[in-house]
Amino acid sequence: MTELDLARAQMAMLFAFHILFAVAGMGMPVLMVIAEGFHLKTRKPVYAELARRWARGTAVLFAVGAVSGTVLSFELGLLWPRFMEFSGGIIGLPFALEGFAFFAEAIFLGIYLYGWERVSPRLHLAAGCLVALGGVLSGVFVTAANAWMNSPAGFTVAAGYAADVSPLAAMANPAWKTEAIHMTLAAFAASGFAVAGIHAFRLLREPRNGFHRAALGIALSVGGAAAALQPLSGDMSARFVARDQPVKLAALEGQFRTQRGAPLRIGGLPDPAGETTRYAIEIPRGLSLLAFHDPDAEVPGLTAFPPDERPNPVPVHLAFQVMVACGMSMAAVAAAAAFLGWKRRERLFARPFLRAVAVCGPLGLLAVEAGWTVTELGRQPWVIRGVMRTSDAVTTVGGLALPFAFFTGIYIALGVSSVHLLRRELAASPFFPAEEESPADPGKG
Repeated sequence: MTELDLARAQMAMLFAFHILFAVAGMGMPVLMVIAEGFHLKTRKPVYAELARRWARGTAVLFAVGAVSGTVLSFELGLLWPRFMEFSGGIIGLPFALEGFAFFAEAIFLGIYLYGWERVSPRLHLAAGCLVALGGVLSGVFVTAANAWMNSPAGFTVAAGYAADVSPLAAMANPAWKTEAIHMTLAAFAASGFAVAGIHAFRLLREPRNGFHRAALGIALSVGGAAAALQPLSGDMSARFVARDQPVKLAALEGQFRTQRGAPLRIGGLPDPAGETTRYAIEIPRGLSLLAFHDPDAEVPGLTAFPPDERPNPVPVHLAFQVMVACGMSMAAVAAAAAFLGWKRRERLFARPFLRAVAVCGPLGLLAVEAGWTVTELGRQPWVIRGVMRTSDAVTTVGGLALPFAFFTGIYIALGVSSVHLLRRELAASPFFPAEEESPADPGKG
């Protein structure tokens, strides 16, 4: 492997690991705040216990995310020094704001964890709300930096250097809004379904445990609502990509030839040599309709762009198909949950539905990983689209195989440790008698 390949592989590993904890840092505080809100409203101890346990889980995930995020920030400078030299003054603002949000989240998480019975209930709930706000803002500010890499703004290039820099314009780049909305909904859907899947699995063993029933209701409500809204966000993102990054759209859809009334492809395997996508199910004019809201619109194909400016359509298309399949599966379960909660609430805890929720539990996290694969590989060969190629941004220092192996081992240890701590917390979950109806049941008006 070349040094470029090793640098990209190391960043991919770091991102793939850290993003799971970043997503949890955005979604888990929302769940614990809702649980405490139910406790203050109903005075039922099951919700207080649920909020405490979810808070401890949030603390574990926050700590591991802090470590992995710190390593990631150092690796950006070590592996991509030319990128940081050029862009540091442009995108420093969102990173600084992310750091502020992160530290605020840490402070209020400490108050939340140790403030039970030490501060008033309303003040304690307010601290939890600030934890949730800090988590969401951290994700939004980091997304702004990534969006800038896809749609650079707020500067000009003079003699190879950035000039006329406007940090606010860079942060508010054209891609920020759609990426921030899509990422925030993805975090809520992934966190909600992951937690719902765990408690659904436990309910298959303890069907009358009110603790897991209350947890399933809250988690599935949050995850299901986000999953139901995600297709709307996906439509916004797809139309933006079609206008702003047509080569990425062509890669993720496996569209090789420029075509009016382009079909939407479900599945399939792109064949760059044959310039076709094999084995796909094609919906006539579907891509033109979704991307431009016009069934006869022209969609540029990959062959309309120079060969050295095309992303590899194979991993981009496959990752996009995985993301869409996961998202649609979660949306279908969310729709079923809403219907059952409206018509037959007890069916939410029937074994067939619990199995479906348990199976969908990891799909949100898988969709997040696939989505970031689409975002990053779809931008190649650029690290800053149209401005700096990835090959020009990488370090010239050799010997990257050793740090790659070292950090891989560290991250494996962190992952195993966090799973062990969370499993131990879950194994000690209490038993509360189930009630016929609960304010946390999905579909409760």
